[in-house]
Amino acid sequence: MTGRLLQQDRLTPHERDAMYALLDTHFEGVTRTQFDQDLSEKNWVVLIEDGAILLGMSTLLVYPATVAEEPLTVVCSGDTIVSPAAWGSMTFPRTWIQSVYSLRPIYPQGRLIWLLLTSGYRTYRLLPVFWREFYPRADIETPPAWDQLLKTLAERRFGAQFCPSRQIVRFANPQKLRPEFAQIPEGRLADENVKLFLDRNPGYLKGDELVCIADLGPDNLTPAGRRVVRGVSR
Repeated sequence: MTGRLLQQDRLTPHERDAMYALLDTHFEGVTRTQFDQDLSEKNWVVLIEDGAILLGMSTLLVYPATVAEEPLTVVCSGDTIVSPAAWGSMTFPRTWIQSVYSLRPIYPQGRLIWLLLTSGYRTYRLLPVFWREFYPRADIETPPAWDQLLKTLAERRFGAQFCPSRQIVRFANPQKLRPEFAQIPEGRLADENVKLFLDRNPGYLKGDELVCIADLGPDNLTPAGRRVVRGVSR
């Protein structure tokens, strides 16, 4: 299993078809028109493959921003899915994190901030595994400065589709995880991070997206995160 980063505009027609097929396999409500439109708004793509088979992907919009006079670089995640065949592998998180750091010379402005939307608990659980500070989280309330940053970036990006009081994005045409992928195993329900996800995003089965935020700087990595990026310039 291998992972790679490439520019969105360098995707081949075959790669685009495979990405759409993977998304359609895991989500209801996916249309090719909507997929193509969303992809056109991104500038980078992470692909996870086993030979010629696409097992995972994440689309990224990386851009400079200024909030409260602070220059930032924002990484906004788009369509992200990993096939069950790759759930036990570290290939996706390793490739995703290393890809973001490899882009840093191109986007050197300020802190590197992750604006993450997720309608699935598996994606949310990447935060506590690889980053020390992130929001929302189970153990502490979101500090005012982080709360304001999240809301400012989300409102700029998603406009009226963003609900500030719930920190949820509700798209007009949501993509819903298919039941076989949305079901949360009984053993996971005791996990405080899964509980937090369900509490903050009770409408995830309808396609509601929880907005999360984290500083992607190396000082914020957990020991697991540092192992993933060891030896990568950042």
